[in-house]
Amino acid sequence: MAESIGLRLTSDWLVSGAIAYNQERDAGSSISKLPGRSEIDWSTLVSRLKFCKATFFAALVAGAFAFASLKAQTPATSTQAPAPVSEPTPAAQPTPATQPTPAAQTSPAIQTSPSGHPNNAYWNDHDKQLLVDFGGLERFKEANAMLTAPAPGEDRVVFMGDSITAGWKLDQSFPGKPYINRGIGGQTTPQMVVRFRQDVIDLKPKVVVILAGINDIAGNTGPMTLEQTEGNIASMAELASANGIRVVLCSVLPAYDFPWSPGLTPAPKVVAVNAWIKQYAAEKHHIYVDYYSAMVDERGGLPATLSADGVHPLPPGYAIMTPLAEAAIEKALR
Repeated sequence: MAESIGLRLTSDWLVSGAIAYNQERDAGSSISKLPGRSEIDWSTLVSRLKFCKATFFAALVAGAFAFASLKAQTPATSTQAPAPVSEPTPAAQPTPATQPTPAAQTSPAIQTSPSGHPNNAYWNDHDKQLLVDFGGLERFKEANAMLTAPAPGEDRVVFMGDSITAGWKLDQSFPGKPYINRGIGGQTTPQMVVRFRQDVIDLKPKVVVILAGINDIAGNTGPMTLEQTEGNIASMAELASANGIRVVLCSVLPAYDFPWSPGLTPAPKVVAVNAWIKQYAAEKHHIYVDYYSAMVDERGGLPATLSADGVHPLPPGYAIMTPLAEAAIEKALR
């Protein structure tokens, strides 16, 4: 639009200038032809020069105006890529109202001590004992000191073990027999190794009955591998043999779970340890007592008729163990 206006103005000015120029020229010609005018009329010439200058200036201004109009109409280029056209976003579908989820029913967490054991008096005392007397040397220190040397011909036997041994009333199961109970509740095989000399070797028995390993699997003194348990049992057997004491190695009793450390799945571990004990006893010519096969139920644990907590035998359980142990001791004494 501006371009056409500018061109039209320019052409109009040029046409007007040409008409004026022609008129002036004609007027000049007329004057120059008057009688007595033989020389150039300088005033007329100056007027013509001024007219031409004005005409040229008008044309220049019109051209500049037209160029500016053309430039204003040219679209500006941009170095930025055009923004992509976004697809229309569909209207959000209203979500159906959710029903409130009922709070999950969870059983109260068992309160534990810093060691991970149940936070009760028994385990608190147990953990303190580990700090001051790991092996439990003080437990039978006085009793051992009061015990006299075996009489000539006495077949002294020491039962070394944990709470299963400690709970065994040997005087009732083996009346009149010189059998000594050195079981300490909650102990593991590394603790028994520590006190083995004091509580077994120094008592001069002819036979030692070793029942140990279940508390290793329960982790009573920390996580242990089966190989560590087996190594400790072997160490006790070697100490006994080196001191002329005959060895009876007992299978670990069945256990499906531990009330104080649930979820450890001890049943298959008990089977594995017992297989090693049986093989080791055969290799070293020790006597092996198989309590496990006589007491296990279909789960791989102790039945309720033999144990109230699935770990420690009731009197009916000890009644099964007694003749098996007696037979093994008699065999060891031959």
